[in-house]
Amino acid sequence: MAAGNNRRGRQTVRDMILSMVAVMGVAMVAYLTIPHSSNGDGVRVVDYSAALASAKRAAPYPILAPAGLSDQWRATSVSYDVDPDGHAGWHLGFVTPDGKYAAVEQSNEPKPDLLKSVVSGYAPDGSASIAGQDWSRYQGDHYRGLTVATGPATTLVTGSASYQELDQLAQALKP
Repeated sequence: MAAGNNRRGRQTVRDMILSMVAVMGVAMVAYLTIPHSSNGDGVRVVDYSAALASAKRAAPYPILAPAGLSDQWRATSVSYDVDPDGHAGWHLGFVTPDGKYAAVEQSNEPKPDLLKSVVSGYAPDGSASIAGQDWSRYQGDHYRGLTVATGPATTLVTGSASYQELDQLAQALKP
């Protein structure tokens, strides 16, 4: 009787090992066939050139986008929308070289409304002269921002990035 239990015990162990090998094989096939980010950080970079061209044709104000930023600035989101009240909004989001978030927001909605919707809990935090323009700084609960009037619109450079990186993005903005 002990020999029968011993054979069953060895067979159970062998079955468990074969099951683990099968599971590991399926896991390895899944790992090899699922696409991975080339930079390993999971950031999905977007090409915003078509959206920028389309927004420039549609917007009632000059759309701004950065020119001359290094490849370490990776665009991750872009949109142009008109809300039910007729306010046109341009958005272009980035992961900065320091791995933080920064975005360009433009809208012809009132500046306080734009700030409230993007930089919640905002309070004035001084000013900065960037590319010959005076930008107002705001610190919010989670984001900070820089604003300047650009014709009939407000341009807001915002995010979790440092003021230094936000200044760099603002300085790169061109029509």
